[in-house]
Amino acid sequence: MSLWKWFKRALLALILLFIAYQLWLLGHVLWWKQFNPSETSFMSLRLKELRETDPAATLKYTWVPYERISPNLKRAVVAAEDDGFVDHDGFDWEAIQKAMEKNEKLAKRGKPIRGGSTISQQLAKNLFLSPTRSYVRKAEEAVITVMIETLWDKRRILEVYLNVVEWGNGVFGAEAAARRYYSISAAQLNAGQAAHLAVMLPNPRKYEKSFGPRLAGHAASVERRMRFSEIP
Repeated sequence: MSLWKWFKRALLALILLFIAYQLWLLGHVLWWKQFNPSETSFMSLRLKELRETDPAATLKYTWVPYERISPNLKRAVVAAEDDGFVDHDGFDWEAIQKAMEKNEKLAKRGKPIRGGSTISQQLAKNLFLSPTRSYVRKAEEAVITVMIETLWDKRRILEVYLNVVEWGNGVFGAEAAARRYYSISAAQLNAGQAAHLAVMLPNPRKYEKSFGPRLAGHAASVERRMRFSEIP
């Protein structure tokens, strides 16, 4: 077999593998439109990490329907993470542009890069991908985001997001977070508690250990703004 024929077959195999993977993703997105995820990529990753030091470790995760999550938490998360959630198509282009401009300044000062991801993009990452940063991962995240936004309504997107997002080391979803930090159900969270949880989301494993004055100030700002946030 000539080198050219081998190359064409290898390329065809890679293309077919890529298409098969996209169909696998699409199948899961279609399934989760009606049925609730029992595990996500982030959950699997964190459980593996926990079991490196404790083979018997388990995750704190309890699914609750949309109606049993406090409106305070829904509004706080939208206010803190994605205030245009109900209006955009999965991407907030203005927020992405601002994040790029800010990251140029942060990179020059040697500080961590910040994202401009919407709730839909974060959900795509949490369900299927990993926390690592790369152009390939961002491209795949964009594809999954389009699938989710096309096939799910905003209510379902927010419901799944609030149930699977990471809220601490081994803590996933609103119900587990409410019980971990306040010993109450997700339905009982008041405005202040909801704002506190919402501002933890960018780095929950760090903020569960250290919630300083700067973050408390951010939570207070979210609490003031959240009543204006529109939710599905």
